[in-house]
Amino acid sequence: QVQLVESGGGVVQAGGSLNLSCAADSIKFPIITMAWYRQAPGKQREMVATMFSGKIAKYPDSVKGRFTISRDNVKKMVHLQMHSLKPEDTAVYYCNVEARTSWVSTNSADYWGQGTQVTVSS
Repeated sequence: QVQLVESGGGVVQAGGSLNLSCAADSIKFPIITMAWYRQAPGKQREMVATMFSGKIAKYPDSVKGRFTISRDNVKKMVHLQMHSLKPEDTAVYYCNVEARTSWVSTNSADYWGQGTQVTVSS
């Protein structure tokens, strides 16, 4: 079964930095999109960074200029570098991968990590 393994969460003071990683090496078929989402208590899950195949990364205004997504297609890993963190960035962060379900089909499936807690103190 496909399993995404996340790491890097923790507690950091406002203005600090934190790097998250997610390993997707259990995925056997071509990866289309890699992304990061977050969900704070009482709020909807929010996309914070996406990178489509052959496309530039996209970010919402809330994190633009502070977060950077990167992907290693050889190691099948996705990273999220976070700088100038704010208390409102506190949430559970999830990695997401969209991948093909076979070598010949155009069908795809979404895979999710278990989530890692990021807490930014003031």
